[in-house]
Amino acid sequence: MLILLPGLFFAIAFVFSMLGMGGSQLYIPILFWAGLDFKTQAIPLGMLLNVVNTTSAAVTYARKHMIHWRLGLSFGLTMMAAAPVGTAVHHLLPSRLLILIFALFTATAGILMWIGWQPKRASSHRAHLVLGLTGGAFLGFTAGLIGRGGGSFVVPLLYMAGVDARTAAATSALAVTFSGSASFISHVATTAHPDWRLWGLCVAAVLAGSQAGSRFMSSRLKGSTVKKVFAAVLIGIAATLIIKDVI
Repeated sequence: MLILLPGLFFAIAFVFSMLGMGGSQLYIPILFWAGLDFKTQAIPLGMLLNVVNTTSAAVTYARKHMIHWRLGLSFGLTMMAAAPVGTAVHHLLPSRLLILIFALFTATAGILMWIGWQPKRASSHRAHLVLGLTGGAFLGFTAGLIGRGGGSFVVPLLYMAGVDARTAAATSALAVTFSGSASFISHVATTAHPDWRLWGLCVAAVLAGSQAGSRFMSSRLKGSTVKKVFAAVLIGIAATLIIKDVI
């Protein structure tokens, strides 16, 4: 199965780069199913691929002037700061309850995006700063609490705050690069046992897929299409979380 990973990861990066997400929720289980040790190989490599995908996509979106920099930086930096706090209190709450709550939030966000619900656009600098700090703190804390990435939730939160779907996806790529980098560094410094040849092949595949997907989104896709695809992905993730980790 290892020989199939580069092609599979190219496809995942292509899709997830269009949505402002890294794809670690797929990379990590696939690597584990392919026979890699979960803690020392699958998680750190999956996190690395997540960062490569979002960083590459963010560069494309920055060149296309699609990123809302104030929101992206405030989200990303606050998520980096809040994630360790969530990790520290992880053991105090039942994991199944946390995953259920997170899954329900994910499904709700997906449904609201699918039906097109969106409040009045928040346009003031102060509103953007408050959204970035509070939203980033909440998502970073929650991601650390249940050990999941925050990329699935930055886009719907931005969208429900009045940000256009394409801008929300591009801005999410920047924010998730910050939070994902912090997670990767913490894991690679403590538990990772890299297989450099495999890591190099997977990184190259994700980089190519990310560039192809982000360029396709920036030049071909309409905001309504991005919104529908992202909503479907969120609902699918929520269903998977409930079936796999709750039921």
